[in-house]
Amino acid sequence: METKVTKMMMSPMKMNRGSEKDEEENDKRAEEEDKKKEEVGEEEGSQQEKGRLMLADSLAEKGPKPLSFVAGQRVSNGLPSTAPQSPTETTGTPGADSQDPASGSGGGGAGGTNAVPAGGLRTLVVQQMSLERPRETWSKKMDFLLSVIGYAVDLGNVWRFPYICYQNGGGAFLLPYMLMAVFGGVPLFYMELALGQFHRSGCISIWKHICPIFKGIGFAICIIALYIAFYYNTIMAWSLYYLLSCFRPTLPWASCSNSWNTANCKVYTYTDRNVSWSNSSTSPAEEFYTRQVLQVHLSPGLHQLGSVSWQLALCLLFIFTIVYFSIWKGVKTSGKVVWVTATFPYLVLLVLLVRGCTLPGAWRGVVFYLQPDWQKLLSTTVWVDAAAQIFFSLGPGFGVLLAFASYNPFHNNCYKDALLTSSVNCLTSFLSGFVIFTVLGYMAEMRQQDVPASASYIIYAEAIANMPASTFFAVIFFLMLIMLGLDSTFAGLEGVITAMIDEFPQLLAKRRKLFVFGLVCVCYLGALSTLTYGGAYVVKLFEEYATGPAVITVVLLEVIAVSWFYGTDRFCRDVQLMLGIYPGWFWRVCWVAICPCFLLFIIISFLAFPPEVRLFDYQYPPWTNVLGYCIGVSSFICVPTYMVYYLLTAKGSFKQRLLKSITPVPSSEGHRDYIVTNAV
Repeated sequence: METKVTKMMMSPMKMNRGSEKDEEENDKRAEEEDKKKEEVGEEEGSQQEKGRLMLADSLAEKGPKPLSFVAGQRVSNGLPSTAPQSPTETTGTPGADSQDPASGSGGGGAGGTNAVPAGGLRTLVVQQMSLERPRETWSKKMDFLLSVIGYAVDLGNVWRFPYICYQNGGGAFLLPYMLMAVFGGVPLFYMELALGQFHRSGCISIWKHICPIFKGIGFAICIIALYIAFYYNTIMAWSLYYLLSCFRPTLPWASCSNSWNTANCKVYTYTDRNVSWSNSSTSPAEEFYTRQVLQVHLSPGLHQLGSVSWQLALCLLFIFTIVYFSIWKGVKTSGKVVWVTATFPYLVLLVLLVRGCTLPGAWRGVVFYLQPDWQKLLSTTVWVDAAAQIFFSLGPGFGVLLAFASYNPFHNNCYKDALLTSSVNCLTSFLSGFVIFTVLGYMAEMRQQDVPASASYIIYAEAIANMPASTFFAVIFFLMLIMLGLDSTFAGLEGVITAMIDEFPQLLAKRRKLFVFGLVCVCYLGALSTLTYGGAYVVKLFEEYATGPAVITVVLLEVIAVSWFYGTDRFCRDVQLMLGIYPGWFWRVCWVAICPCFLLFIIISFLAFPPEVRLFDYQYPPWTNVLGYCIGVSSFICVPTYMVYYLLTAKGSFKQRLLKSITPVPSSEGHRDYIVTNAV
C-alpha cells in the first residue's frame, strides 16, 4: 500500500504529463484507490470480528438469541476461542458511527449497523459452550435432596440402628453415635458431595482430576456396589413376599395352624396368661420367616444351599423390574420416583409411632431406649459399632454421593445440602428407635420378660399381627420396607452407571438403556444364590465380608488421596470457587487427620476382633472366613493392580511416570458460565 510520501514524489511527473487540474484529479483518484485498498484489507482481516459486531447489534435490537460459531474462530476481543461461543447480551447504542483513533480506519460498514459507539467500547457477554455432550441435571433441587435422603435412609436406619442401640446399652449408645457422626461421618459426606459437584464425574473418571494413580478406587467401588446389589435386593424380595401374604383373611404368621408350623409353635397374646415361654418355644412369626419365607430348614449350610425358591425368584424379578424402569433414563426419572419412595416411609413411621405409643407396655421400651448404661461406654465394641453404624448409614465411599452431586449446578450449595441430609438421616434413625422400642416394650409386656430379650424384625411382624386392623398395619409396614430398599438400590446402581458412562462415554452414553438392562440382569443372576434354601446364609456372608472392611479401606484411601495428594488447600479452593466460602479449620482438620483416624480405627478393630458370624442355629465353619476375606479382597485388589498398571504403561522415566501419576489433570468442564469481553 502506497504512503503519502510516495504520492508526493509522483506529483512532479504528473505535472509534466498534463495540466494542474488533471494532476489534482489523478491525486484524488489515487487517494480514493488507496483508501479502498485499505478498507478491503481491513475487511478481509477482521471479517469474523465485524460479523460478530453485526450479530451483536442485531441482538441489541431484537433481544438475546442463541448464536453459534465455529470452534477456533476469534471472539470480539481478538482472543482465540477454544470452544463454540455465543453472545447473549450487548450494551451500547447500535448503529452509531465512530472512527477508531488507533488505526485511523472507520469501524462502520454498510448502513453503520456494526459501528462501535463513540467514546467507549461495546461489552459483549459471551456464553462459553462445551464441545462435549451436555451433562444431565436434576429437574429440581428437591429431586436431588430426596434422592440423597432416600439413599442415606434405608433399612439400616429402621432395623440395624435400634438393634445396635439396645444391644449397646440403649441411650448410652447415642453419645458415641453423635460424636462419630460429627467428626467422621458428616465431614466425609460433605467431602464427597463437593468432589462430585466440582469435577462432575463418576467414581472412576474423577480420579484423573484428583490423583490418577488412585483410579483403581473407582473400579473397587463398582465391584462393591455389585456385591451389595446381589444381596440387598433379596431383603426386599422377602418383604414383598410378606406383603403378598398379607392379603388373606388372617395374617399367616398370626397362628400355628399352618403347614409349616412345628410342635414348638406357641401363640402369645396380651390377654392369655396361661401360655408360658420356654427356650424351645417358637412364635408363629418366627416359623413363618424361617420355614416358609427363607426355608432355611431345607439347607444344612453354605456347603449345600439347595434349590432356588421360585416364589422368591419371582418376587426379586418384580423388584428388579421396578428398579430398571425407575433408573433407565437417568436422574430425570429416578428423581421423580423418589418423591414417593423417599416420603412414604416417613408417613408410615409417624403412623406406627402413634400406634406404638398406645400399646400396653410401650413405656418400658421407651425407658430402656432413653435410659443410658454408662458402663457400656468403657467397651470398645460400643465405639466400633457407633462408628460403623454412622459410616454405613450416611454411605460415603459407595460412589453414590459423587454421582448424585455430579448432576448438580456448579454453584449449588452442597455445604447446606450435606448438613441438611445428614441431619435428616440421623434424626430418622433416632425416630425409628422410638417406633421399634415401643413395640419391643409391648412384646416384652406380653411375654413378661425384659426388653433386651426381644428380637427385632420377627418380633415386629408378630406385634403387628396382634394389633387391631393388623392387615392394614402389615401392608403399610412392608410397603415402607420395600420403598426404603428401592431408594438405596436406585442410588447404588446409579453410582455404577454414572461411573461407567463417564469412563466410557463413546461406548455407553448413547446406549444407556441397554447398558442398564444388562447391569440389572447381571445383578439378578448374581442374586440367585441368595434365593436358595440356604440363601440367608449367603446374605449374611456378603453383609459381613463383601462390603464392610473393603469399603472402609477404600474410603480411607480416598480421604488420603484427596487430603494428602490432591491437597486440602487445593480442595478448599475448589469449594470456595463453587460456594464462595472457604471451609473452616474444623473441616480441614477432619479431612486431614480425624477422618483417616476414624476409618483406621474401624479397620483395626475389625482385624483385631473379627466378627463371629452366626445366623439362627448355624455356626459358620472356619473355611467360610477364608471365603469371606477372598470376597472382600476381590474388590480392594483393584487399587494396587491399577497402580502397577499405570506405572508400567505410562511414558517416560520412572520419575516422570511417578510424578505424572500424582499430578491431577485439569477438569474440562467449563466452570464459568459467562465470559465478559470488550469489543473494539
